Amino acid sequence: MKQLLFLFCAAAASLLGSASAHAREVTSFCNGWEFKKGPIAAEPVKAVAAWNGKWEAVEIPHTWNATDMQTKYNDFYAGPCYYRKTYVCPDNLRDKRVYLRFEGVGACAEVYVNGQLTGTHKGGYSAFAVEIGSALKAGESNEIIVKADNQSRPDVIPVNHSLFGVYGGIYRPVWLVVTEPTHISVTDCASPGVYITQKNVSKRSADVAVKVKLDNNSLQPVAVTLENTLYTQEGRTVATDRQHIDLTPQGTQSIQSAFRLSRPHLWQGREDPYLYKVVTRLLRDGQVIDEVTQPLGLRKYEMVAGKGFFLNGQRYPMYGVCRHQDWWGLGSALKNEHHDFDLSQIMEVGATTVRFAHYQQSEYLYSRCDSLGLIIWAEIPFVNRVTGEEAENAKNQLRELIRQNFNHPSIYVWGLHNEVYHPHAYTAQLTAELHDLAKTEDPDRYTVSVNGYGHMEHPVNLNADIQAMNRYFGWYEKKIKNIDEWIEGLETNYPHQRFILSEYGADANIAHQTELLGESLKWWEQYYPETFQTKVHEYHWSVIARHPYILASYLWNSFDFATPMASRGGVIARNMKGLMTFDRKTRKDSFYWYKANWSKEPVVYLTQRRNVERERKQTSVTVYSNIGTPKVYLNGTELTGIRQGYTAVHYVFDQVTLADGKNVLKAIVTRDGKEYTDEIVWQYNGEQDRGTESYENKNVHSGF
Repeated sequence: MKQLLFLFCAAAASLLGSASAHAREVTSFCNGWEFKKGPIAAEPVKAVAAWNGKWEAVEIPHTWNATDMQTKYNDFYAGPCYYRKTYVCPDNLRDKRVYLRFEGVGACAEVYVNGQLTGTHKGGYSAFAVEIGSALKAGESNEIIVKADNQSRPDVIPVNHSLFGVYGGIYRPVWLVVTEPTHISVTDCASPGVYITQKNVSKRSADVAVKVKLDNNSLQPVAVTLENTLYTQEGRTVATDRQHIDLTPQGTQSIQSAFRLSRPHLWQGREDPYLYKVVTRLLRDGQVIDEVTQPLGLRKYEMVAGKGFFLNGQRYPMYGVCRHQDWWGLGSALKNEHHDFDLSQIMEVGATTVRFAHYQQSEYLYSRCDSLGLIIWAEIPFVNRVTGEEAENAKNQLRELIRQNFNHPSIYVWGLHNEVYHPHAYTAQLTAELHDLAKTEDPDRYTVSVNGYGHMEHPVNLNADIQAMNRYFGWYEKKIKNIDEWIEGLETNYPHQRFILSEYGADANIAHQTELLGESLKWWEQYYPETFQTKVHEYHWSVIARHPYILASYLWNSFDFATPMASRGGVIARNMKGLMTFDRKTRKDSFYWYKANWSKEPVVYLTQRRNVERERKQTSVTVYSNIGTPKVYLNGTELTGIRQGYTAVHYVFDQVTLADGKNVLKAIVTRDGKEYTDEIVWQYNGEQDRGTESYENKNVHSGF
């Protein structure tokens, strides 16, 4: 319990700093907002004045696209909307620095206080901080207006809504930050103002450097003491560094402390996600005037071409999933309990690494990954296509991503782009510039770019530390088993390249079920059976597992998500490649395939439980079991002829003959004196053909 309390406190303080009577004050600014859908006039202040009495009370987080982006095909509102809040500024803030810190506004924002423009921001996924003190009237009521606009723009990434919808609104928390005139920087890309680097990490020692950016708003130098203290997870002081500084009022100043830890407790992924913490205090005349707390997980990441991923010198399995942030009925306006639920599912399936695609996600989420031991790929939304106008914004969003999340030990790589191509020369050059920017900001982490064509020699490739590729054999191209020759070709021809399989999988509408499966599917048609998705994952994971050339792999996707400019598979505005449905209520068979292969939790699971109405009297039965060979009974009679499938947890019974009518299947495994069971019911009412003409090799059984 003590450890959990520490982790919660560390996560809450990460990036915001700790509240203290003598330090900065950070309070929620999410209540009391009103909302009005625009547009109405060019100037937000005039628009708001015309709307008195016509506002809707809302609670932040909020989005105006929770319904239309999820239920309509290419018919959703993208454009300006307005938020208004009345804030009575306490008189004692007259001599303070006052900021609003927005964790995320989709997608471009303007912030006004009492009619004055105090700040702007371009990009729907990174945080930004706006200093508002000079526009506030202390001791009086103040009007705060935020204009949010999620209309696609050629100069702001993502430049369209094609791969996913950019939900509009103030959809992440807002914080009021109050500091003394002299403080740890708040507006350095909305970062914590503290940057922790680690070198030479081993079981014997680790070198840690803490750089702090200080801001003095007075007209004279100020004598301050900067104190950096390292604490263990249990709260014991490890080391303290104090420096006395005459802080100039001209520009932000950077001060650095250095530590060497002997026999450190390493951050060892899910096995032991041990977190130190670094508390940075700024003192004047012996009193703390500012304080920020950041996590420190001591670890060493290495990716060795052809051999694998190494954590602290040990080969570490990279069982990866991707995650989009939106939920059915909520859009992107999530609370911490929604992030916790998603992480609990990801942890249960046994994943060790997550690609948070295709944009910067919640600060809380990254902090939880620190404490859970998940290894993270974080990226910017440079996706789908280029316009030639997005370079400056792409660089700024990458800079924000890195600075805001610099101290999260869970992050091992910065993602630069995903499936961006023509014009090739422009894209290649911009990717190289993004790589250089990332290495300047953070020399110690990897960079990665993603290609969807599968050719190492593609002209936009090899401009990052790692080349990743998205491949959907059997779905968007060729047949399921063509993955073998593809990966073997890369191994043979490019043995020295660091390589990641960044996406793979297939859509699955759980209302679509069939036993009749070939080796490919016509994805542009409207029939997306869950059984085909399962078949794809069964084979593809078996190939990935035996190829160390694939340093990490990420199945697409943990959860179904909204695609408002698409309508496929019988559902409008939905990508259904998730292991779970959009509403998070149903786990597809593929979820249990990975849980059986990855997790240490006992799994006994019969597949095709939703494929109840059987098409053939003679069929096959599949069981996933990671605790031993199962016994399976059909209507009380034990089945024989079990064979091993693609991996050690995969068991198949061929040539099983169903009875007419109801059929009860029960799987049993006994381990350490405990019995684990699973049971499903099938119905056979004669041979059926349910419109599966779109399949190749129609009469070939699936092999489940």
